[in-house]
Amino acid sequence: MLETLYTWLLAPFVDFGFMRRALVACLALGLGAGPVGVLLMLRRMSLVGDAMSHAVLPGAAVGFLVAGLSLPAMGLGGLVVGLAVALLSGLVSRTTLVREDASFAGFYLTSLAAGVLLVSLRGSSVDLLHVLFGTILAIDPSALYLIAGIASLTLVLLALIYRPLVMECFDPGYLRAVGGRGYLYHVLFLLLVVLNLVAGFQSLGTLMAVGLMMLPAIAARFWAVSLPGMMLTAMLVAFVAGLIGLIVSFHLGVASGPAIVLSASGIYLLSFLFGRLGVLRQRRLRPHLAG
Repeated sequence: MLETLYTWLLAPFVDFGFMRRALVACLALGLGAGPVGVLLMLRRMSLVGDAMSHAVLPGAAVGFLVAGLSLPAMGLGGLVVGLAVALLSGLVSRTTLVREDASFAGFYLTSLAAGVLLVSLRGSSVDLLHVLFGTILAIDPSALYLIAGIASLTLVLLALIYRPLVMECFDPGYLRAVGGRGYLYHVLFLLLVVLNLVAGFQSLGTLMAVGLMMLPAIAARFWAVSLPGMMLTAMLVAFVAGLIGLIVSFHLGVASGPAIVLSASGIYLLSFLFGRLGVLRQRRLRPHLAG
C-alpha cells in the first residue's frame, strides 16, 4: 500500500528534476495568481482576465520571431503588449461611451488573431501549440526564477497597496471622496494581472494561463467568507490542482497544462457541491433557517 502511494504520488518528483521544477512553478503561480484572481472575481472582471490572457499573444509572438522559443523574450513581449492593451482599453472606456469590458473584447480579439498570424509566419504547428498551450514540463531554471520573481513582486506590491486597492474594489466612490487616487491603484492592479498572466503563459500557454488564476479563486469563494481567507484558499487550491495535474499527466501521459486546469475545474465542482457555501450545505441549512 505504502509502496503504491510512493510510486504514484512521490516517485515522479523524487526521480525527475523536470517534475520538481514544474511543481515549484505551480506553487509560485498559485502564490501570485491566487490573490489576483480573487480580486478579479470580486471586481467582476473575471472575463477581463481571460481577455488579457489572449492579449499577451502578439507580444509573445514577436519575442518568438526574434529569439525563437525563448521564454524570457516571449515573456517580455507579452508583458509590453499586455500592458498596452490594458491601458488602451481603460483610455477608450474613459474617453468614449464604450464600456471597459467591450473595449477589452475588441482588443483581445485583435490581439489573438495577430498573435496566431505572427507565429504562423515563422513557426510550425508545434511551435504554435507551445505558445498557445505552454510547456510546463519544459520549465528551465531561468524561467522558474522569472515565475518566482513575479510571484514575489505580486505579494510585495499587494501588501503595499492592499487597503486602497480593497477600498477601490468595494467602494470607489468613497475613495474618490477622500482624495484617493483610484485610477492609480487600478493601473497597478492591471499590472499585477498582466505580470501573473505572463508567468502563467510561461507554463500553461496564452489560452489557459487564466485557468490557474480564476478557477481557484472561484472555488475559494465556496469555502471562505473573508478576503484574506479567500486569498489563502485560492493559493492552496491552485497548488493542489497543479500537484494533481502533474501526477495525472505523468502517469497517464496526457498534456500537463490541460490536466492542471481540469484538476482546478474538478476542485471547483467539488467546492460548488460540498463547500461551506456550496449547494448541498445551503440546502441542509434552509429547513433550520426557515424554522
